[in-house]
Amino acid sequence: MLLRKATTALGGCLRQPLHRSSSAERVLAPLVAAQQQLHAAPQRRWLSNGGGRKTHPKILITGGLGQLGVECAKLLRGQYGEESVILSDIIKPNNEIVNSGPYIFADILDFKGLQKIVVDHRVDWIIHFSALLSAIGEQNVPLAVRVNIEGMHNVLELAKQYKLRIFVPSTIGAFGPDSPRNPTPNVTIQRPRTIYGVSKVHAELMGEYYHHKFGLDFRCLRFPGVISSDPPGGGTTDYAVAIFFEGLKTGKYQCYLKPDTRLPMMYIEDCLRSLLEFMTAPEEKLQRRVYNVTAMSFTPEELVEKLSKYIPELHVSYRPDSRQLIADSWPQVFDDSEARRDWGWQHNYDLDKLVDLMVRDVTENYINKSSQ
Repeated sequence: MLLRKATTALGGCLRQPLHRSSSAERVLAPLVAAQQQLHAAPQRRWLSNGGGRKTHPKILITGGLGQLGVECAKLLRGQYGEESVILSDIIKPNNEIVNSGPYIFADILDFKGLQKIVVDHRVDWIIHFSALLSAIGEQNVPLAVRVNIEGMHNVLELAKQYKLRIFVPSTIGAFGPDSPRNPTPNVTIQRPRTIYGVSKVHAELMGEYYHHKFGLDFRCLRFPGVISSDPPGGGTTDYAVAIFFEGLKTGKYQCYLKPDTRLPMMYIEDCLRSLLEFMTAPEEKLQRRVYNVTAMSFTPEELVEKLSKYIPELHVSYRPDSRQLIADSWPQVFDDSEARRDWGWQHNYDLDKLVDLMVRDVTENYINKSSQ
């Protein structure tokens, strides 16, 4: 069961796929216009193994049934075509996933199996979402080492061997109590105290090494807490998701963080758009291989204040647990000025927009449906 959770998550542990496609559609509309300007010059053509030419990259997404995988696949399929994006995981998919586009079994700990997928499907990009997250990783450190480090080594070596472009997400958890917290710059001391954070620093350094040593096109974004209308999975920042589900359903929520715990956050549509914009940014614009990205920072009490406008009777109590120690070692405010300078990153969703969308989406897709 833990292995299933390990290979399907990012920003929260195992989550069910979203019951909507609006996230990808909302992201694509403004992005298409922006990319037409960004890529006015002739675009790179993607060579197939047979010597022919492909107009779009063939993309493999690992850990695809986690929080970001399904919506990322929708976004990339809207951009490059349904057959150009392969969603993968070790979990049996539901009919909606199967009918939405290519889906295959892929175990990130099986190098030969991954190698066969890359060769058989002529993969050009790997988007590597598979990871065991912060709170879950602390419960099973040996498994976290295997999934987060050995699995990452496998995809990194494949990318080097077959000259692939590879994206490996990082996290605010890559920083620790010795890092400046407000703001946390792109380059600073990193001494995380979770196996999740340690594995992500390792991934960042290995990716940069492979880039400088072998010319690997490695790209990495440090994401903050990612908020979506997927059910929460127990991650450190997941209170900002759980409060919508519990608050809208019962009018109550018990928060496991202190009310003044400030953390960087990002709505899922901004998160996915940043990934696509970064992956398609010209090489010459990238001064680094690893960038901070964010949209906002808030505390539980600030989120409660906004949500109370929609749920006037909302009652929130606070009972900090072990996740408070993790949160206390993470950035409070993320400095993503280098991403904004180098490749034009800009967020679209602030706290007011986030709360409005989350109330609507959770109500429509979960609260109303569960009462039918």
